[in-house]
Amino acid sequence: MATDSWIRLSYARRLFVWLLGYSLLLVGSMVIFQYGREKEFKAAELNSQLQLVNLHISDGLAEGKTVEQIDLDRFAPLGDIRVSIIDSQGKVIYDNSLDHLPGSDHSGRKEITEAMRNGSGYTLRRHSESTGSTYFYSATRSADGMIVRTALPYSLPLSRILEADHTFLWAMGGLTLLFCFLGFLATRRVGQNILRLDRFAAKAERGEKIIDTEPFPHDELGDISNHIVRLYARLQQAVADRDREHAAAMHQQQEKDRIKKQLTNNINHELKTPVASIHVCIETLLTHENMAPEKRREFLERCLANAGRLKRLLADVAIITRMDDGGRMISRSRVDLQPLIAEVVCDCTPAAEAKGIGIDNEIIGPLTVEGNADLLASVFHNLIENAIAYSGGDSISLKTVSLSSDKAVISVADNGCGVDPSHLPHLFERFYRIDKGRSRASGGTGLGLSIVKNAVVQHGGSIRVDNRPSGGLIFTITLPLPRRE
Repeated sequence: MATDSWIRLSYARRLFVWLLGYSLLLVGSMVIFQYGREKEFKAAELNSQLQLVNLHISDGLAEGKTVEQIDLDRFAPLGDIRVSIIDSQGKVIYDNSLDHLPGSDHSGRKEITEAMRNGSGYTLRRHSESTGSTYFYSATRSADGMIVRTALPYSLPLSRILEADHTFLWAMGGLTLLFCFLGFLATRRVGQNILRLDRFAAKAERGEKIIDTEPFPHDELGDISNHIVRLYARLQQAVADRDREHAAAMHQQQEKDRIKKQLTNNINHELKTPVASIHVCIETLLTHENMAPEKRREFLERCLANAGRLKRLLADVAIITRMDDGGRMISRSRVDLQPLIAEVVCDCTPAAEAKGIGIDNEIIGPLTVEGNADLLASVFHNLIENAIAYSGGDSISLKTVSLSSDKAVISVADNGCGVDPSHLPHLFERFYRIDKGRSRASGGTGLGLSIVKNAVVQHGGSIRVDNRPSGGLIFTITLPLPRRE
């Protein structure tokens, strides 16, 4: 019956009972041990005081005095002291509390035995057959082999002196209550976790949908519980997740198709203007065979300019397509950016000087990266040509912002007019133009900055653009450096 009642108790209560029993056993053992030690310490302290009396009496006897002649007034605080003298054979030869000396052998008494063997000894509490009272005995062996024994009646004052301090008992009692309270809180918390796990297991067995919105505590049991609940919830959502992933994949494919279609439409749109211009120019030349040489040359130059624009557009589209479809197939090798950038600057200098723009190259080296030299060159070609064509400034600077063991940061900046902040997030989009008429007039394809970003990303780097406080744009390029062998 008791076993059934125990089983019917919740796990938390059973755990609390076990913890309570353990705490009571631990505290009880500590109390008993401390109580015994404290009582023993007080008994030893009282024995030390009586040992002083014994030594004083021994010294007096050695000087030829009788016990009555020895002054014990300074030991008055100890109370009524019983003094006994016992010879080496265990016979009592003096006792100030008896009218007739006992004839029994005292050598078997505990305090006498210890004094004969060790020089001193005491008995905490023993009933005296001679007086009928209970005493605390302390014995000392003198130099001549005699035993001086003093005793104090085990009265109420002495009992209180030898009694353990109740403050400790109260403190341990309070500590026990505190342990019980903390144990109740701890087991209650564990019990709540287990009860929640039990309810979860019942729902899981019934196949119910689990939506866990109440987190478990942050402890080992709580972590295990959270793992189990989350695992089951993930298993329940497996089919739904699969459907969502399938839908996401379909959406991604549709987005790719949309981007390709948009790219095709944009290319088609970009091709219309130069093709139409070339068509008009050729048609005009064929229609007017007697056209003046100067006018004919103007139309031919216009055809050549538009043909060059078509060539650049097709080249840029080819680069974009190659990076989109086969970025991993691009050949890579160790490339030192310092001479590469210097060559790009040299190529762009005539066009810059024609517009009164100076290029300041402050790239320090060696600056070796793992990449494709053509793509890296196109990055700086496009940035510099973009600044020449659209910045409106008179200076372009290239600098090594920082150089560490794992990355290099390079900036390309101009001192032009900059752009409206609303355009900055879109500058790297394909065919995005701030001023469409001006871009087309300068022969831009709208793919330059997109190529720049894609090329940097293909090399594991990043690029950002900001307006400079003093005017103009600054492009900051971060490229990873290969590990040194």
